[in-house]
Amino acid sequence: MYDERLAEFSRERLDGRPIPDDLRVLLVAQWEGRTDFTHLLDLDFFEAGEVHPLLDTSYLSEKELADPEMQAVNAGAAEMAKYVKLVAKGGKGWIGYWLHPDEPTDRAWHLIELDTEFTFWGLVGLTLTEGSAAEQASYQDEPNERIAFTQLAAELAELGLPLSTQDYDSLDDTEYTVDPEELMEELIEAEREKRGLR
Repeated sequence: MYDERLAEFSRERLDGRPIPDDLRVLLVAQWEGRTDFTHLLDLDFFEAGEVHPLLDTSYLSEKELADPEMQAVNAGAAEMAKYVKLVAKGGKGWIGYWLHPDEPTDRAWHLIELDTEFTFWGLVGLTLTEGSAAEQASYQDEPNERIAFTQLAAELAELGLPLSTQDYDSLDDTEYTVDPEELMEELIEAEREKRGLR
């Protein structure tokens, strides 16, 4: 029923890569108007045509857009968007996958979060659902985030979206091979150099 819409989402947000199973479930739930996952995970998936946050310059004035320093930042951000595949608004700003070609391909995609100050954050977990649940655990009424995570995991399982673990401390926390923050700085610096700003 949603095959074409899923294919379009894959092309637009993941460069045509297969949509992970949990993301497929979450997308269909949002498109069906279900709010259960949105309530638990605080995710709002991008609609077709929404601009990638790293490519969005609509908030800049013409003067800012003409500034060589800002052009270098925007060009570096555009390069970063090749590897930062954001799929939803949520958490600190936006959430998605870190798909740099130097990252190992024998594991689940790394999760990444971009905040409104353009700082990158890693998330624990093997899936978008796990990473979002781990982050949301600290915002629950239950003050112990480990207990809150277990409760969220149980609720998600009841809704048909089981996690690989209900134990917060067992969530995958593999580090990035390529650090997104460092790469962003390198890309902006390279763009500054192209423009003679060094």
